[in-house]
Amino acid sequence: MSKDLLLEIGTEEIPAHAMPGMLKELGENAEKALKELRLAHGAIRTLGTPRRLALIVEGLAEKQEDVAEEKRGPSVQVAFDALGKPTKAAEGFARGQGLSAQELTVRDGYVYALVEEAGERTEKVLEKMLPDLVCSLSLPNSMRWGDLDFRFIRPLRWLVALYGETVVPFELACVKSGNTSRGHRFLSTGDFTIKDAAHYEDACEQAFVIVDSARRKAMIEKGLVETAKAHGGTAEITPDLLEEVLYLVEYPTVLAGSFEDRYLALPPDAVITPMRDHQRYFPVKAADGRLLPLFLTVRNGGKEHLATVQHGNERVLRARLADAQFFFDEDRKKRLEEHAEKLKTVVFQEGLGTVYDKSLRLEKLAGKIANAIGADAAEKKAAERAARLSKADLVTGMVTEFTELQGVMGREYARLDGEGEDVAVAIDEHYMPRFSGDLQPKTCAGLVVSLADKMDNIVATFSRGLIPTGSQDPFALRRQALGVVRSVIEAGVVVSLRDLVTWTMDLLKIADNRAREKMQSDVADFMRLRLKNVLAEEGVRYDIADAVLGDIDDLRRVLLRANAVAEQLAAPDTAAAVQAFVRVANLAAKADGTADIDAALFETEEEKELMKAYTSAKSAAESLIEAHDYVGAIDDFKDLAEPINAFFDAVMVMADDKNVRQNRLALLRGIDDLLREAADFSKIVQV
Repeated sequence: MSKDLLLEIGTEEIPAHAMPGMLKELGENAEKALKELRLAHGAIRTLGTPRRLALIVEGLAEKQEDVAEEKRGPSVQVAFDALGKPTKAAEGFARGQGLSAQELTVRDGYVYALVEEAGERTEKVLEKMLPDLVCSLSLPNSMRWGDLDFRFIRPLRWLVALYGETVVPFELACVKSGNTSRGHRFLSTGDFTIKDAAHYEDACEQAFVIVDSARRKAMIEKGLVETAKAHGGTAEITPDLLEEVLYLVEYPTVLAGSFEDRYLALPPDAVITPMRDHQRYFPVKAADGRLLPLFLTVRNGGKEHLATVQHGNERVLRARLADAQFFFDEDRKKRLEEHAEKLKTVVFQEGLGTVYDKSLRLEKLAGKIANAIGADAAEKKAAERAARLSKADLVTGMVTEFTELQGVMGREYARLDGEGEDVAVAIDEHYMPRFSGDLQPKTCAGLVVSLADKMDNIVATFSRGLIPTGSQDPFALRRQALGVVRSVIEAGVVVSLRDLVTWTMDLLKIADNRAREKMQSDVADFMRLRLKNVLAEEGVRYDIADAVLGDIDDLRRVLLRANAVAEQLAAPDTAAAVQAFVRVANLAAKADGTADIDAALFETEEEKELMKAYTSAKSAAESLIEAHDYVGAIDDFKDLAEPINAFFDAVMVMADDKNVRQNRLALLRGIDDLLREAADFSKIVQV
């Protein structure tokens, strides 16, 4: 009869950011281990609070499944001598399987051993599996305490391990497993006993612990919504803050607090950032989007003495807002442009000047990018001005104190200085996207400065030999490169990657030709990997991705080409065409890159017909590719399949006459170069 399994790992408070990943991995590792151990089971659940990670496995079988496996040994000739007696090879094979040589069977010219293994009882298997499961968790950081070699994210304080109502005995870090858990630090009366997995959640709740993360999250959301509504507003609930608060409390209670109206004169972000990022409070807004002088917080406890808790939280926030008001008032004694002068004292990177020097480079690079993407005069002017001021807020008191506000305060100060809305917004947008999934710049000026800043960071850092390797990326260049790719694709602008790198190297005064060519290669390879990730996220097949990643100078075209190839591969007549294209690619690689096609050297009608088809396809493809109609271009290319096949059937490409041979290879190279405008079809895997 099956029983439920409960494992609870009790610890000191685990950092909130680590909890989701650890709970997910706990469930995955448990499922994998049970499968390997041949233990049948039902649903697997994970639950957790800041002080515990819990695993429940429903319907876990009482014993492992029996196995009977037939293993093949040496051939009959090797296993037996001329008299039919087992050789040392047969005896060694049998002994390795726990059998005697006489128990081996002969079939198909080989000897076989039938190995049967009876399943062990689950209680015994779990004694080894559960401590291994705890130790298998990947930890974002770990600690060792006392003289123990055991490492975990926080010290272990208790372990609960129950199979049905029976304790599974094991020990980790001098902590023995049992059936006793611990309740809320302040609300519970102390330790409590758990009967079995079915009673686990109820027992925890009686000890003021809501152990189910989903239920605790629902309680918090409901409390935030209802409390905000009761105060005439709407809670601004961001998913990342909600998840963080979820793993900061075991028994949540939402309460509201207030602050003085005078702080609403500050820019909204200057109020929200200390509230949300520093105090883990939720802002409250009116129906028209205005910030109200209210905040919501989640207490790790019940509803007793809420007034005292509210007063304490209000005092803390008041101090933070007073700081914000002071720094804002001090910053406003100068214009943003005056703050920029202080950037001359801030080093950008070793050997690359100051941040002020960088802002001058960004101004010039922004102008070149604006021209390249067809920005109008007003957009170019806004981009150049925003680039010049883009880093000025880094030396303001507000950003020095609240670093999360870089760009945001630049935007607000630019507005107050009358710089113009396009300039102000671009200062903020140039940091976008700040993280995976973040918004892209919406304005032309913001896009231009964003591209300029990221390319300057990448090329400047590469010039110092600091190309990210493995998991090391201290300058977040992978994120910035991905931002460049995403921004260009989503904005639909045409800009040459090679030009971007060239302009940036010019401004960084990188003059050595070998260094410049290496930089072009390194940046292209770096961007190619980011593009590959983007294509994978878009659901593009790996072989199609490989086929379109050869030429990435126009970043936007890569995704367009990939989608076109995927669409065309679904057509019934494409497979045969791809086979013909691959035949061309295989021989085109042997062509002399300097040889031109000479029609006078054609000896057969098939050569002439292929040349005619190639000329026609090239003429038609030029306008289609110019319009980024790659579906149409590939459809046009398919007309080449028949003359290509006729050519290969009738013509010996590798002719004895060198001139004829090179001419035929040159024709194939020309066709292959044309096809590669869409994709390298030799990379396509036919399915």
